[in-house]
Amino acid sequence: MTPLFRKFLSLNWGIVLTMAALLTFGVYAIYNASAFREAADLAVKWRQQIHWIAMGSVLMLAASLLDYKWVRWACLPMYLAGIAGLIYLQLKGVEINGNKNWVIIGGVSMQPSQFAITSGIVMLAVVFGELPRMWSIFNNCLVRIGVGGLIVAIPAALVIKEDLGSGLVWAPVFLAMLVAGNIPFRYIISMLLVGLCVVPILYFFILKPYQQARIDQTWYLLTNQSEKVDTSGHGWVPNFVQIAVASAGFEGKGPLSAKVPEARSIHRMFYPEAEAFSDYIFSVICEEFGFRGSALLLSFIALLLLQAISVAFQSRDQVGRLLVVGIGTMFFAHTFQNAGMNLCMLPVIGLPMPFISYGGTFMLVTLFLMGMVQSVWIHRHISPVAAPAQRGRNKPRNLEDED
Repeated sequence: MTPLFRKFLSLNWGIVLTMAALLTFGVYAIYNASAFREAADLAVKWRQQIHWIAMGSVLMLAASLLDYKWVRWACLPMYLAGIAGLIYLQLKGVEINGNKNWVIIGGVSMQPSQFAITSGIVMLAVVFGELPRMWSIFNNCLVRIGVGGLIVAIPAALVIKEDLGSGLVWAPVFLAMLVAGNIPFRYIISMLLVGLCVVPILYFFILKPYQQARIDQTWYLLTNQSEKVDTSGHGWVPNFVQIAVASAGFEGKGPLSAKVPEARSIHRMFYPEAEAFSDYIFSVICEEFGFRGSALLLSFIALLLLQAISVAFQSRDQVGRLLVVGIGTMFFAHTFQNAGMNLCMLPVIGLPMPFISYGGTFMLVTLFLMGMVQSVWIHRHISPVAAPAQRGRNKPRNLEDED
């Protein structure tokens, strides 16, 4: 039996099966949300999603079989490439639906922000997990916080003005990796308090008017100030999202209800065509499959995150543990925000739901990161290379030399 085949058999098959169920349901949900569209490019989105999944699966398998120790030397080039992609976005980005977060390369649209956060997670894992073993100065908590904060601040500042959602994901990822990186809670609490003080500045001086309007509309909907909701403007989609979710009931209106005229499918009549199968896919699922379908979906995602936590606990070293924590937190943030905005409890900031929403760049990044999680699992029994100081300290004593 070859080593690669032995690694393949060592995959965490529970994670694989959970992912397969989510991906299959995601393709089916995209089909329900787009197959009835008259535009030919929209009606085949579910087929395109299958193509992205196939390409992402190859990336996932490669990342799984390769020992994740490569991140120790590849983290800096990856991070610099991610920053370069964000700079290119500022110069050559394409604005879609008010957000300039896409670039066109070879006729294919891509989101550099997704690659940037992937490289950022890898970089933070090395800074918090590996550098303290190499240089004693990184044993100081303030040094690690300062370096990690700089790593996060640069890409977040480049993207947050144009793509608020992708910028805000950095905050929970950074905080979770601080906790996993053994930073004392007093520092984390202090950072949270400072962050709360910065929120008003971010709202009034950084966010664009349409981003402020989305936050205002969500606040008015939550506080039942219906007279202040402009249902012909920024409140148009949230208003009908509420109707779609509330009218579904426990069982929902049934799959493919958009094809049945008497079903009065809200997402068919009132949702933006290009967003029903991406940003608003969760409300489509709520309308068609009801409370039980949406609860089952969230349960499967929760199961996947719990399996990731189990992998983190069994990691062979701190770098692997930090990688899995950062990846799991990223997926949790995406799920929490996407479900929250589809339930009109959080502002609309356009974060896709992992494994479910349509999106080529995000699907590739998602499956690559899950491959990293699998790599941590497969190589958990392989002892990490000891640091030079440790190798000298652990070397058996030569009794003859002592004599």
